[in-house]
Amino acid sequence: MALKMHPSLAVHVGDWLKTEIVEPAQVSVTALAEHFGVSRQALSTLLNGNSNLSADMAIRFEKAFGIKADTLLRMQTTYELAQARKHEQDIKVEKLATAA
Repeated sequence: MALKMHPSLAVHVGDWLKTEIVEPAQVSVTALAEHFGVSRQALSTLLNGNSNLSADMAIRFEKAFGIKADTLLRMQTTYELAQARKHEQDIKVEKLATAA
């Protein structure tokens, strides 16, 4: 039996990156976006929790701050699954019967 994590424990990885990595580093979003070679809008949208973390962006954070891209992507996946679980009862799919 798999353990279920309460959805309230899942934090959007962008919000976590903003509060735990970017703000303590005292670097502006504009400066970090320039350092990463991405648009300020793309980085801001991620850090405000309005877009998902891409593998490319995860690698940029890994290279700049040393936090593993794998860890960040697992955080993203955990958050997305928690959001989907909130409306799990609306997903109407029956178990598939397969031939043995």
